[in-house]
Amino acid sequence: MLFTELVLQNFGPYVGKNVINLRTEKDNKTRPIILIGGMNGGGKTTLMDAIRLALYGQRAQCSTRNNLSYSDFLIQAINNQTTLGEETRIELAFEHFIDDQWKELRIVRRWNKQLKEGKDSLGILENNWPDKALAETWDEYIETLLPLGISNLFLFDGEQVKELAEQEKPPTSVIAAIQSLLGLELVARLALDLEVLVNRKHKKLATQSQRKTIEEIESKLNHYQQELADAKKHKISIEKQLKQANKKVQKASERFRIEGGKIAAESSTLKKTIDELKEKLQQQRNEMVNLAATSLPLTLITPLLTEAKEQGETEVKQQQAIIAKSVLQQRDKKLLDYLGKLKITQEKLLKIKTFLDKEYEIINQTSQSHLEHCLGITEDELNQLNSLLDYKLPLELNTAKKYLETLQSLEIDLDENERKLQVSASPEDYQKLSDALINAQKEATKYQTAYNLAEKQIRDADKAVKMTIKDLKTYTDQALDKHNNEHLIKSAAKVQHTLQLFKEKLTLKKLNKLEGEVTECFRYLLHKSDLVHRVSIHTDDFSLSLYNPQGETVPKHRLSAGEKQLLSIAFLWGLARVSGRNLPIAIDTPLGRLDSSHRNNLVERYFPTASHQVILLSTDTEIRQQELERLQQQETIAHQYLLEYDASNRQTTVHCERYFW
Repeated sequence: MLFTELVLQNFGPYVGKNVINLRTEKDNKTRPIILIGGMNGGGKTTLMDAIRLALYGQRAQCSTRNNLSYSDFLIQAINNQTTLGEETRIELAFEHFIDDQWKELRIVRRWNKQLKEGKDSLGILENNWPDKALAETWDEYIETLLPLGISNLFLFDGEQVKELAEQEKPPTSVIAAIQSLLGLELVARLALDLEVLVNRKHKKLATQSQRKTIEEIESKLNHYQQELADAKKHKISIEKQLKQANKKVQKASERFRIEGGKIAAESSTLKKTIDELKEKLQQQRNEMVNLAATSLPLTLITPLLTEAKEQGETEVKQQQAIIAKSVLQQRDKKLLDYLGKLKITQEKLLKIKTFLDKEYEIINQTSQSHLEHCLGITEDELNQLNSLLDYKLPLELNTAKKYLETLQSLEIDLDENERKLQVSASPEDYQKLSDALINAQKEATKYQTAYNLAEKQIRDADKAVKMTIKDLKTYTDQALDKHNNEHLIKSAAKVQHTLQLFKEKLTLKKLNKLEGEVTECFRYLLHKSDLVHRVSIHTDDFSLSLYNPQGETVPKHRLSAGEKQLLSIAFLWGLARVSGRNLPIAIDTPLGRLDSSHRNNLVERYFPTASHQVILLSTDTEIRQQELERLQQQETIAHQYLLEYDASNRQTTVHCERYFW
């Protein structure tokens, strides 16, 4: 099993959507450690709670739940900046190996302040596809992967290690995990079930009374069996009639549809639509009449207007030339007189005079050009004509085209609706079709009711037959039951004694392997390799005893606080190894009270090898800069995250690929 992604949305101090990549690949290499740093109160424990909550839901052992109901706990876990309708969401994606291939599952739990049925909404995605069946049986399924009873061996915190180190015997949660791991709870459960069974048999022997005679029971059985046979025959008959009635309904429905019944039912709608279309058509025609009262009809003589425009431009030019001719003639005379006073040479003066004469001749020709027709148009009138041709007529023509298109579309719609109304059935035919359909439906309903009643009669008769058979068996077996109950009660004590012996021998066998694993883990972590030679585990309370190489007891009080903590970690590590389950390990604040030597052993030996995936939640005083550099040198860190808590907003921000240094 490998966690791949954790998503927190508006959960605890985490506002909005926060995605944490938990994959163990980096630079094409597998690196087991996911390092998450944060100060105390910054949201590390909330991450552990999120993992537990995603996996186990209502059964999760979360740090902040205490005695709260599940609904109260969920509401408490919603971020305080979340609005009423906004969603809180936890997603945990993981991969596990099944049927010779990797399967990816994603657990999605979501809720808001308005809880439905007092719990969250659970969804399970398998390879990004929803699996409703798996979601309904999730509690049973997760027990096959990571049972709740042993989850504390893989998801634990520094307080758990501290508690385990300080107590002479393991706390209740660890003892329950050990019993679950070793299979001892099955024996205890079997013994308890056996005790319950014995109590029931005692009660049965004390309260038995004579029942009805066997002849009465057999007579009742024959009666119910005959009722069952009659009910089955009646059901077969009704079923045939029901099929025929359903065929009639289908045939009547098809005839109603084909012969225009549906259209006739909609005739009022069609008439209303037709009236609306006619009104729109009349409005559109009025618009076109109004448009025709403008200058639009002049588009019919556009060529004549264009020709008039050209003629008018020529006339205006001629008028302008006449006006300019006298003005230029006076100006040229003054210019030549002025140039003569400037004593310009006769040659240059002659050239200037020649140039002015030519210009005057051109203007004179323009003013005297002969026109076949004369409109007598003014310059203002010419401008009005240009505006009409260039702007007004094109705009009105475009408007007329749009009006015409709308008119044609309305005429087509009107034509189609009128045709529909014409082909619809008459009111008389419609009533016949409707009556036929209603009568067929009533007949089908009658037979359906009879069919349902026949099925109920069969169920009731079958139930009565089975109950009578059960009564008959109980009566005939009554004497045997009494003898067997007495024999079972006498044998139960022997079975319970045998179970106790089995439990003791099973415990010894399982604990021998566990002792070897814990010893190996402790000696591997402890820098004093000669201090402890063997770790022994007591069968009654699972407390630990230490022995030196000479076989002498090593008092636990001789161990330093750090050595006791290493022993606790070795105990949890050994339990995880004995479980035989390839599961991730998540550790919250793992290095409190350890000296530098023990700290180095844990960093170098435990974290990189504890599991194929190790999620470390640490403060800046636990995984310090030197421990971080050592882990980086070992190339064991896949991802780093820093949880930065803003006390003023009570909000935690997740920084990717960052740590305290």
